[in-house]
Amino acid sequence: MFRDLVRDADVVIEAMRPGALAKRGLGFEDLKEINPRIVFCTISGYGMTGPYADLPSHGIAYDTWAGLVKPGYTEDGLPFIPEHPSVGIHAGPLFAAFGVLAGVIRARETGQGCFLEVAQSDASAAMDWLRSETFKAYERPESEVTGNKADNYERRAPGTAGMTTGVRYQIYESSDSHILFMASEQEFWKNFCAGVDRMDLFEKWPGSKFGDHAKDNMELRKILAEIFKTKTTAEWVIWSGEHNTTIAPVNTPETLARDPQFIDRLGFMPHETHGADMIPYPVKFLGEEPVDPTPAPTAGQHNDEVLEEVLGYTAEQVASLRQAGALGEGR
Repeated sequence: MFRDLVRDADVVIEAMRPGALAKRGLGFEDLKEINPRIVFCTISGYGMTGPYADLPSHGIAYDTWAGLVKPGYTEDGLPFIPEHPSVGIHAGPLFAAFGVLAGVIRARETGQGCFLEVAQSDASAAMDWLRSETFKAYERPESEVTGNKADNYERRAPGTAGMTTGVRYQIYESSDSHILFMASEQEFWKNFCAGVDRMDLFEKWPGSKFGDHAKDNMELRKILAEIFKTKTTAEWVIWSGEHNTTIAPVNTPETLARDPQFIDRLGFMPHETHGADMIPYPVKFLGEEPVDPTPAPTAGQHNDEVLEEVLGYTAEQVASLRQAGALGEGR
């Protein structure tokens, strides 16, 4: 039955430990004998190779492995898993989708399939490349790897840690929440100063044309902190558009749902029709109505439709397979 499905398929996804299908005689080498154009992709935690390949794991492991999750500590000094975005378990399938589609395009042009393997841990590290690559770059001498011109070529702390001491690129409190100020370009900095009627700040600290965070300028940072407390976050965002400067809201996963940009662009697919309130697919096909997806099927929900409509099995054949236990207990 599985081989019949593969015969006219484009893709097989193995979402188990690598080699699980091969142990059942259904690995890539087996399936390409049936369909030379098949694109076979296995997605796992740590991939097919390396000392961690056979370790059982859960999603957070790929982000702790990649250095994305910094341990928190309780008042008693016990470490805990802090709130964090999940990266590996989402980026892994996304990278796999890119590879699979590239494989399908090539297979349709050449008749040649391929075997892809994706580790969610690799994907997590790849998404956070800036921090890891900065640490690696700083192993080289400072004569080869310098900082920005705006910092007199002095190195900032690795990765995004260098933003801790930034001033013109920094988070500030508004009157009701927080904003992100991003005037690292001289043009935006000048526009901001003009807009708040503080050209004296620009005249005193004009900065470089590009990439200037006004690093360690605590005098300026304290002045800006007081300025940003004079408006709400929403008021600052509107104001920034009016004055062509760079201010963004700082949301939480909870407040995001009330942000007007989120409401306009995304919103939630309702739980009444989708089982849970879900953020929709973020890619928009212009000029086309978005597809409203149905809830994911339960295991075996479409067994009959697939076997009868795709493979052409008769109802009697399907009933025989079910009686023999070939369809499992999904229905």
